[in-house]
Amino acid sequence: MESYYGLPHVIDARQFDVDLLERIFDEAKEMEKIVDEGGCDILQRKRMISLFYEPSTRTRFSFELAMSYLGGTVFQTENAKEFSSAVKGETLEDSIRVLCGYKPNVIVIRHGEDGAAERAVRVSGKTSIVNAGNGKEQHPTQAVLDIFTVFKELGRIDGLSFAMIGDLASSRVINSNCYLLGKYRPEVIHFVSPKCAQVKPGIKEYLQRHSVRFSETTDLREVASKVDVIYQTRTQKERGSNFSCADRRLGHFVVDREILQLMKKNAIIMHPLPRVDEIPAYVDEDRRAAYFRQAANGLFIRMALLKMILAPSKS
Repeated sequence: MESYYGLPHVIDARQFDVDLLERIFDEAKEMEKIVDEGGCDILQRKRMISLFYEPSTRTRFSFELAMSYLGGTVFQTENAKEFSSAVKGETLEDSIRVLCGYKPNVIVIRHGEDGAAERAVRVSGKTSIVNAGNGKEQHPTQAVLDIFTVFKELGRIDGLSFAMIGDLASSRVINSNCYLLGKYRPEVIHFVSPKCAQVKPGIKEYLQRHSVRFSETTDLREVASKVDVIYQTRTQKERGSNFSCADRRLGHFVVDREILQLMKKNAIIMHPLPRVDEIPAYVDEDRRAAYFRQAANGLFIRMALLKMILAPSKS
């Protein structure tokens, strides 16, 4: 059966174009109304497997609640790395083949290895696969909700200036956001990171091919007054990074009172969460702190994506 928008899988942020993103955002606005009304049954009799090999709070629960609000059924394991046959040595491919044999409609997978989502697609047959974060590569649904958040907060992407801060070398979220920003015409992206954690060369090459200007610095104070969006990230210690954003010997990477004073009045602060030491709790009281509103938008975007993957075609 054809999916609602011909969207069989969500694997890579580069698969989205502006037209498709706009349709997803329109659907997300409708999903917000559905949540306010207590849910619907559009995905009744549809089944989702939540297969998370890595810890997750926001992504996992927003997907599971998204399916529930749409009337579908969720099957999950607490930590697939420890509580599935992976602990016995079963390969990802074999796990996906077995699960697809039970005829779920979609598997939402988070995995620590690069390329895991693509590997799952190759053996999934008619079951849709959604990449909920794989290795250091991508987290496409996070990027979609991030762009949606910028539209909701500021009304546009074109012409805006962005600062992306922190562990850029290990952040799959930064990669996916850059892929989506390349579809638009932002004014500039300022990458702010220690020299040991600069954004990957492949991302810079992608931005150059799409005529997106960018700069690199180790001091957020240099660009804080110039940007419309501050996108903060934490140090990815689980992926081998070993520095602290609060270490002033490396540069200035913390959104502190000095940065708040420098920022534009209408700028916003975003973060995929969880945070560690890069945004103090007192920043939460600033109206420009958008990260909890950003997290809430994850439910609506993931509802929209599940509908577009699983709802039958109108034709």
